[in-house]
Amino acid sequence: MKEFDIAVIGAGPGGYVAAIQAAQAGAGVCVIENDRPGGTCLNRGCIPTKALFSTAQMLNRLRHAADHGIDVGEPAFDYARAAERKDRVVAQLVNGVEQLLKGNGVEIFRGFASLEGPGRIRIRRQGVVGHIQARNIIIATGSLPAVPKALAVDGRNILTSTEILAIKELPESLLVVGGGYIGCEFASIFSTFGCKVTVVEALPSILANTDRQAVREVEKAFRQQGVQVLTKTAVEGLEVGDGQVTARLSGGESLTVEKVLVAIGRRPNTEGLALDSAGVATDERGAIVVDEGMRTSAEGIFAIGDVTGGIQLAHVASYQAGIAVKNALGGDARADYRVVPSSIFTLPEVSQVGLSEEQCKQQGIEVSVGRFAYMATSKAVCEGEVQGSIKLIAEKASGRILGAAIAGADASTLIAEIGAAMAAGMTAGQLGEVIHAHPTLPEMVKEAAEDVEGKAVHKVGRRKK
Repeated sequence: MKEFDIAVIGAGPGGYVAAIQAAQAGAGVCVIENDRPGGTCLNRGCIPTKALFSTAQMLNRLRHAADHGIDVGEPAFDYARAAERKDRVVAQLVNGVEQLLKGNGVEIFRGFASLEGPGRIRIRRQGVVGHIQARNIIIATGSLPAVPKALAVDGRNILTSTEILAIKELPESLLVVGGGYIGCEFASIFSTFGCKVTVVEALPSILANTDRQAVREVEKAFRQQGVQVLTKTAVEGLEVGDGQVTARLSGGESLTVEKVLVAIGRRPNTEGLALDSAGVATDERGAIVVDEGMRTSAEGIFAIGDVTGGIQLAHVASYQAGIAVKNALGGDARADYRVVPSSIFTLPEVSQVGLSEEQCKQQGIEVSVGRFAYMATSKAVCEGEVQGSIKLIAEKASGRILGAAIAGADASTLIAEIGAAMAAGMTAGQLGEVIHAHPTLPEMVKEAAEDVEGKAVHKVGRRKK
């Protein structure tokens, strides 16, 4: 029976990063994966949706080409070819991850893994069972789409994010159940492609955990794109018939569409792991309980990423991978989530980092807020990307940057600078003093930082008191 220093269960953005980092540290490492390397993010989540998002961006720009003196007429769009490109992107990156694992000497086992007690793993593939030993185990099995019983998914008419990424023909109409980031991304992409989209959200607003000013920009874009948003509304049932789906909505109304996407969240993937056999505790949601060092209740077993029920972001799983590896090799690292950027790839993009203005109020933190609009930025005007704004939040007493929210073009890129500034403990004043190249979109970061003290040059408004 083979024995390893570290065995990683799952080869997603947490698992494959953990395996490579452990191998780089000189450990004997294996990774067990039943599917292709890359996990949900690469195969059925972040990457394929962003490939389609890129297509939507290009299509949107072509439709505004006449503003630049370029006459192309109405662009002809072929969803099947866009889907083929998406698949090529995924295949290329999956192959890259596999080569990275092999290049770092990580042994890859194909199959379903389950625990058989401390340090022992059972691997099952197509009826064949094998066993390995490991001094330490890192569980990185991710999450699965959450589907309530009332909204039974059939994979043809009623879909989760997994099935909708596999379709080859664009539906004429789509009902998105859930106005979180997954639902809103698909709504934005498919409406740009020409699909009639309706979003139904039970809460009072879409993107409930997102800065309200940024959400208003998304809502404005949805109205312009013809996306209908129904908040404070529940889907009570779905009925399939004649190639269509009729949704029964709360309040007695109904809606008939070609396809339905159920996007109400994700649940930890612990099925078949036999956690009890190794004494690994889970919470009421089925998520594996971990401490700040990603340790589970069982000695020598760690867990990272979505399976822990925490922040469901690929880059958080990758960050936690480093914590788990260090501790598996004898360290005492602890996770720090104060600076975690997140991005929503709607048109326009939305990105956040740190605390929101509302969270600061709830915690009793007195803040100063700086704002700056895209339409006041020369590069944004040159590019025709004038929708959106940036908000920077600083502690009033010290000026230390506590968070930011951006809605607009390249928000996912712009947020990185603010995250780096927060990690360095910078104040808004210090960030405002950094020379930024002109003309560029990052100048907005500088102006928002200056606006915290009423000093933004390209904005008429508050004066420093």
